[in-house]
Amino acid sequence: MTTQENTMIDICALSDLSIERGAAALLGDVQVAVFRLVDDSVRACQQRDPYSGANVLSRGLIGSHELTGEGEESEQLVPTLASPMYKQAWNLDTGAVLDAGGGEKLPIAVHDAEVRDGRVLVATTPRPLVSDGVETVS
Repeated sequence: MTTQENTMIDICALSDLSIERGAAALLGDVQVAVFRLVDDSVRACQQRDPYSGANVLSRGLIGSHELTGEGEESEQLVPTLASPMYKQAWNLDTGAVLDAGGGEKLPIAVHDAEVRDGRVLVATTPRPLVSDGVETVS
């Protein structure tokens, strides 16, 4: 992905977002969900819930999950999003499914997001999808 393909769009002021609450935004004709975390960092993902098909992920529940792995970084705390519909959960950093509720693992697209001079910027193009820890091209 080149930087020309991934333009950052100014969405709103950071102060417009409530902590641990989502807001819906439009990137052209694509709906995204934008979240402000406790540390004032921001995350963005697709608005469409892949399980219900409804554009509701901005109304989801923000939390955290401890991932365990191998090596020096064996434990990592990641921000999570739980769907307001059927409560599936995703890693907000990668879009990977953490809890599919017993169903098929359907990852979500995540967009790069950052705060610059008090403004929230979101990338127009999502990162590659992650499925079971493996990036795939969407």
